[in-house]
Amino acid sequence: MNHFMRLIVLVLLVTSANAIEIELSGSVISDNQKILTSRYMGYVKHMAVSEGDIVKKGQLLYEIDSKEIESAERQVDLAISQARLSLQMNENQYNNVLTNLARHERLYEKKMVSKYEYEMLQLSAKNLKDMVAIAEQQVKQALAKKDEVLNQYNYLKIHAPNDGVIVDKRLNEGEMAIPGMPAVILTDLSNLSIVAELSETQLKYINLGKKVDIEIPSIGFSTVGEISSIIPSSNPMTHKFKIKMKFDRKGSASVYPGMYAKIMIK
Repeated sequence: MNHFMRLIVLVLLVTSANAIEIELSGSVISDNQKILTSRYMGYVKHMAVSEGDIVKKGQLLYEIDSKEIESAERQVDLAISQARLSLQMNENQYNNVLTNLARHERLYEKKMVSKYEYEMLQLSAKNLKDMVAIAEQQVKQALAKKDEVLNQYNYLKIHAPNDGVIVDKRLNEGEMAIPGMPAVILTDLSNLSIVAELSETQLKYINLGKKVDIEIPSIGFSTVGEISSIIPSSNPMTHKFKIKMKFDRKGSASVYPGMYAKIMIK
């Protein structure tokens, strides 16, 4: 073998040695998963979805009963009635005192009533005017409380904040919904990624923005992705790194979170 042929063989061997291919196993995930819960406590009156249902933004997911809010509404209605009655009584008394005060003013000018009687009526009119103002404020506060209570009805019906699929349903009709306790988990299907793990020794062969080949064997789907995140493992003993990849769905509606994916990095 002459010198020229040996150089060609050497170049081919070096090229072959540098042509590293890494095959990884991964899963499809959603970058927008929401855990939905109710703001108020109550029994589930109607559960409108099941696990696996695909829902649209604004669609009713579940509804809780309104007994607690109905009780609060009755109490605030009573408070409004009492405040209005108090206002009416104070207005009537104030008007009567004003009429009496006008009469006493004329009599006082004619020296027919004492200054003490006249000044006491003036003081009474001032006090009743203040009472009317307080009663008006109490009516306004009671009406504002009524609006606040009525607004709570809007939170008894839980609607989907976006399109997606119900991946978990933890409440059924008749069960108690508690604020902060997860009731339904909704996963957005329009914002999907793929995650996989690779070893510390493989890390040197990847970088952000690197193109990768992706295959989802179960549906015969192939596409090209791009590494968007490199995340160290939370367990330093494993020496693993997690990578997240964006990918072109090519308009496919059959890709769902949880699907197995094969990733080829060259």
